[in-house]
Amino acid sequence: MEEPLQSTETVASSAANGKRKAETELEREAKKSPLASNDQSPTTDEAESLQTPGSADTTDKPLSKNQLKRLRRQQQWEEYKQDRRAKRKDKRHERQARKRAEKEAKIAEAEAAGIDPAAVLKPQKEPWKYRPVPISFIIDCDFEQYMREQEIVSLSSQIVRSYAMNRKSKYQASLHLSSWKGKLKERFETVLKNAHMNWKNVSIHEGDFREAAKQAREQMMGLQGGEMIDLIKPSEDGQKQATNAGSEGACRTVEAEPEGEDVDRTIVYLTSESPYTLERLEANTCYIIGGLVDRNREKGLCYNRAREHKVRTAKLPIGEYMAMQSRYVLTTNQVVEIMARWLECGDWGKAFLDVIPKRKGGTLKSGDVESRGSKEENGVSDEGEDESAEEDAPGAEMPSADKTTPQAQTHQQDVAQ
Repeated sequence: MEEPLQSTETVASSAANGKRKAETELEREAKKSPLASNDQSPTTDEAESLQTPGSADTTDKPLSKNQLKRLRRQQQWEEYKQDRRAKRKDKRHERQARKRAEKEAKIAEAEAAGIDPAAVLKPQKEPWKYRPVPISFIIDCDFEQYMREQEIVSLSSQIVRSYAMNRKSKYQASLHLSSWKGKLKERFETVLKNAHMNWKNVSIHEGDFREAAKQAREQMMGLQGGEMIDLIKPSEDGQKQATNAGSEGACRTVEAEPEGEDVDRTIVYLTSESPYTLERLEANTCYIIGGLVDRNREKGLCYNRAREHKVRTAKLPIGEYMAMQSRYVLTTNQVVEIMARWLECGDWGKAFLDVIPKRKGGTLKSGDVESRGSKEENGVSDEGEDESAEEDAPGAEMPSADKTTPQAQTHQQDVAQ
């Protein structure tokens, strides 16, 4: 009778040991990072970014498969960061070498034909000069609760581009960022290493767009308000007139918007839901651009926000000038660049052609379609836009703001019809 009892106890003990060993192996596999083969582990910031809002401390919980995939993509992005930078540098050098070769070939042909080489070369661009104008562009960043983490990353890239495009324009509007807080502010202070602190002629406000507009008005009305160029001067009869002959005048302008005594005339919130079309930019006026990247999930956020705070609304006249093969969707930086281009040329059609990516197939409705080569001549191309986004948008499998699918258009701020 003792041998069966001993055998039973041995089996039970072996089963218990096997169960504990299996549990230990499962815990080890769950906590094991897939990056261990590279002797690298996720950083504290990466682990914290994986915690969903309102979740408890996950340090004692195994990571899910999706979280592990995100960590793997993030790690791969960091590993190949230098390679991407080197490729962009090589591509830039190749482009410069090609331009030099083309220039030398033109000079040789001109000399062989007995022509002055200066006559066949493109005129040199005027050296950049800071020329402020009394107009303000305000990016309203108070929509973080409607965006996912990757969309906030995309918005930060668009803000960087907006600053760069406005600064290198012929005329510079004052740029303001309102509702500066939350994850967007944290990203600029950490990942982007406070690069915005070195930006010139940019004001950052923790308050909402109305507070930013108040300070912008004080700046525009002051001694350093900027140059009153002809395009933004009021007409002699006090009426604002369109500066483009292509408009038939059938659409209502922002000046025709009914208003009460409490409506702020110095603020125009750009939104596609507005029934009024913007025909020109006005001096001493703040133009609000909603900093929203939501892949068109939310409808009417900007318009309702503008009506709630009793400010004027308008949409860019893209529907009046352009025939598009895709949706009238513009990113934040594209809106800023279009208005900056209008300040330079006074022609909405040309501004749209120069800024809207070629892949959208946009053509002028008037039929007088200009060559899309002006973007390459000015050193602006879809390729260059993708390069600038690549550095700021980690995630090797995520499309950038200017990739091909409409769903990947990272800013669904429809400021056009």
